[in-house]
Amino acid sequence: MTRSIASIVAVLACACTGASREVSPLQRLTAERAIRSEVVAAYDFSRPDVPGNLMALYAPTGPVISASGGRITTSRDSLRAGIEAFWSNVGVNMRDAHVEWTAMHIQVLAPTVAVMTATYRIPHKQPSGLPHVIGGAWTAVFRLENGHWYVIDEHLSDDPFAS
Repeated sequence: MTRSIASIVAVLACACTGASREVSPLQRLTAERAIRSEVVAAYDFSRPDVPGNLMALYAPTGPVISASGGRITTSRDSLRAGIEAFWSNVGVNMRDAHVEWTAMHIQVLAPTVAVMTATYRIPHKQPSGLPHVIGGAWTAVFRLENGHWYVIDEHLSDDPFAS
């Protein structure tokens, strides 16, 4: 259902921006590769400034709608606060953490609009040394702006059975 909602939002975004729905095979491939590359790079925890890297995925202007943990945020400031709270309370305690993308489906709906639905897991060690895994699913609507694909709407759901 989340994927359907995100697809509807993306189609409406196309209609509102006047974007053509015709996507050439080259546009599709280029968009899919760019989105995958940007997402994987942002979630590379070995790079410094993880919260900043994650925030780079989101549109620099306009609203950013994010649903996670039963809450919705609608501004970059709120989203940044949520990401920083996660990283300072959970992320910094994960030792040897790395993200494994177990599935990533990208649909390019128009030359400037795409939807990604992905599942992930983050195996790591707790401060005590015990192994632990968190994971979930993420659906995100992307808009191409100034040569960069930005998330403008998303929904994340935790997998309670990841560990």
